[in-house]
Amino acid sequence: MVSKLAADCLFCKIIKGEIRLFSFLDIGPALRGHALVIPKYHAEKMHELPDEFLADAMPVAKKIATALGAENYNILQNNGRLAHQEVMHVHFHVIPKPNAEEGLGVGWPTKPANMDNIKALGEKLKEKL
Repeated sequence: MVSKLAADCLFCKIIKGEIRLFSFLDIGPALRGHALVIPKYHAEKMHELPDEFLADAMPVAKKIATALGAENYNILQNNGRLAHQEVMHVHFHVIPKPNAEEGLGVGWPTKPANMDNIKALGEKLKEKL
């Protein structure tokens, strides 16, 4: 059997592997417009995801934020249960932040920096990158 695929058909692009991710509105949103960007490659953590899938995700997140008209927004991606990942498949949240009360609330305790440790870690990272 011969299959026919059309170049301008969304479903054909998915079948051919040209569409490498999906995006849709979250069913448990932080607020109206909270969207997810999900690669069509199963990896639990971002460092396990091939680069081409990462390269596709951020332009889509940008388009969603723009389409929502969000002047302020968060792009969130968690890796592992301790880091608040609930669904063990890499995904990105696009969460509008229309005002101080709505959207994602973020805060973490800061600690005084040890400049020697920062320098040593920076050198280690430079070697690996």
